Amino acid sequence: MATDGLAYPDPETTERGDEGDGVLRRQAPSFFSKVSLAGYIYSVKGFLTPMLWLRDWREYFYPPDGQPNIIKTYECRPDLPIRIFFPQSYDQTSPHTLPTLFTIHSGGFCLGSSRDDDEWNRAFADKHDILVIALNYSKAPASPFPIGLHDVEALLLAALADESLPIDRTTPRLYSRPGLGRTAILGFSAGGNLAMSVSQLPDVKSHPNTPAAAISIYGCLDLSVPAEEKIKNRPWKGSLPAPRGNLTDSLVGLVPAFDWSYIPYGHDLRDPLLSPHFAERDNLPPYTCLVAAELDMLAHESWRMACRLAGKQVPDRESDDPTWRICGNEYISAKKGELLLGMEDERFAFEKNWEDDDNEGRSGGGGVKWLLVPDALHGFDSPHIRRVMGGEETIDDAEVKTKLVTDELARWLTERVWRS
Repeated sequence: MATDGLAYPDPETTERGDEGDGVLRRQAPSFFSKVSLAGYIYSVKGFLTPMLWLRDWREYFYPPDGQPNIIKTYECRPDLPIRIFFPQSYDQTSPHTLPTLFTIHSGGFCLGSSRDDDEWNRAFADKHDILVIALNYSKAPASPFPIGLHDVEALLLAALADESLPIDRTTPRLYSRPGLGRTAILGFSAGGNLAMSVSQLPDVKSHPNTPAAAISIYGCLDLSVPAEEKIKNRPWKGSLPAPRGNLTDSLVGLVPAFDWSYIPYGHDLRDPLLSPHFAERDNLPPYTCLVAAELDMLAHESWRMACRLAGKQVPDRESDDPTWRICGNEYISAKKGELLLGMEDERFAFEKNWEDDDNEGRSGGGGVKWLLVPDALHGFDSPHIRRVMGGEETIDDAEVKTKLVTDELARWLTERVWRS
């Protein structure tokens, strides 16, 4: 694996302290590092603010295709509107209810808004006849952990309690216990972390219509490992056109600033609410799905979590064997614009369902789905990120794979998670 020329962040900015009892505390960096990280993250936010203002101004006067049907606020979080997407075929005067997917946007806990996923949410709602509700949360550094997590919790519970929304609140007969509606929660990147974390909170778990599935798409799930270590688990494919063939990762310079902004000093980095990679299987929804991009330094932690939850051998990120240390392989996929489903190589896909195995000792359904998208970058399914990071070939490949991934997720939800 070629890594020459990579610029790793200063290890001082990702200092950790292990107390020897399984607790790994977030340590405060030096004063210089604090100033440097603060300057970096606020510079990024300052650079993006006018661009987002111009986008919002333009869309106010010239609404784009794919906007939500409703933008709504709740008293619990009046400054954090949610965005609601009805399927195009749905009659809003109809009494019929819809299976519902809650989504959470990306941005390293510091950037972005629920508007960022409008195109994805609209396409998913229209094509698969699913109600999609985009949740919102406050951003770090002003709102560090766990403020954003509890914002998501409050908005999720408010939406589930909102009788004006046609959420299907019936429990599929598959489940032996009540309290599971035809709902699921999905997040991108930092949103994937929040989707897995909010599912563990007591008020969400005990809710009469708690989501039956949590889905992470290229999530940052293990905040106990610094960026300069994660980069070692990423394959490099220099023969691909830029930016996929670049011998660097766009996240490597951002992650230390995101971590500094979001993680309180002294907090346990292995807290399952901060790093859901460490969550117990029974504290998560019955079904979990982890999707990762092969050319992403975050992919290995999703793979490890999927394997652990499924009871499979957990890949060692420090192994001498590259088949365990690297999430993916060095070869370009022979089938362009395709997913590697149904193959024996479980590095790219597997599905484990408890009802398929009488020896699991679990009743009422549940399972784990893992999918690694070959030759894809972090954010491949976002048109905004594609425009910034991709050449023509990269954009075309990402667009095809986005459709394939969303179709596969819809199939899994309707045929497995929500089936009667």
